Amino acid sequence: NTLEFTGILHTTVVKQVRVKNPSCNTLAYSAFLVGRDAENFSLSKGSTVTIPATRQGILHVEFTIRFLRPAEAVLILISNNVDGVDGATLTFSLKSEVKNIDPLGMIRCKSPCYEL
Repeated sequence: NTLEFTGILHTTVVKQVRVKNPSCNTLAYSAFLVGRDAENFSLSKGSTVTIPATRQGILHVEFTIRFLRPAEAVLILISNNVDGVDGATLTFSLKSEVKNIDPLGMIRCKSPCYEL
């Protein structure tokens, strides 16, 4: 799956990753961000998620758009052993795109034209 972070330059975009647990055992995952631009993404509510049986867990991924070029990273969820039960490792592709550029401020300058 791919999570797309689109927005205005210098804004922060938060996405939620919902992980469902269809089994009758509790699952726990540790989240890791890897890749070229991994330092630009963060896990705003922590890097672990515990999912009770037949429920779902939510992981919050945050990205602050600092550059015009697209950013890419991978979110990896690695299962932690809970009561002898391991879940599958999950991966998500993270991509960003700048949709608009709003100036932070404007500066007006006046100067005389060049004269010979």
